[in-house]
Amino acid sequence: MSSYDDTVNSRASWPHAPLHELSEHGTYFVTAATHGKENIFRGAERLRYLRDTLLTVASDLNWELEAWAVFSNHYHFVAHAPPGSQSGETLRELIRLVHGRTAVWVNRCDGLSHRRVWHNYWEVRLTYQKSYFARLCYTHQNPVKHGLVRIASHYPWCSAQWFETTAKPAHVHTIYGLKTDRLHVVDDFDVAPEW
Repeated sequence: MSSYDDTVNSRASWPHAPLHELSEHGTYFVTAATHGKENIFRGAERLRYLRDTLLTVASDLNWELEAWAVFSNHYHFVAHAPPGSQSGETLRELIRLVHGRTAVWVNRCDGLSHRRVWHNYWEVRLTYQKSYFARLCYTHQNPVKHGLVRIASHYPWCSAQWFETTAKPAHVHTIYGLKTDRLHVVDDFDVAPEW
């Protein structure tokens, strides 16, 4: 099995502070799923690789991530398109690179060469502040929804701890106080309990 450190560039950058507003270039909520909802990214090493690849590619393409959560068979993120990107045209490139790099790596780990790793992704351009804030809450709190932790910030493969330490307490309270039960999100995944 190839180790994480052998293949990932450790320069995955985490944003310095949340933006907390919709971007004029486009703010998106994205969900992506593995093929057949298979728990391919089970365990810390694989989750770390998936998270770091997402953060690195987003940074390389000048996308500003505000919330992210990665799991054994899917991930979610909220991000702002880069300046000069009127319609988020680089989103497709971001997803292509993340899926390509992680598929090659995880297949090499499993000694497979042609397994289909990723199935699809769904994106929504967010245009209302309340919808944007609700999706930030949903993404930060997703590990709790999936029953992996009781407190989202205890799950190392999501942005909750980062958000809670970089945002103002009043903003954290506001975001976490939003109801998310009426959101239409593709999220019927049975995630692996190992993380």
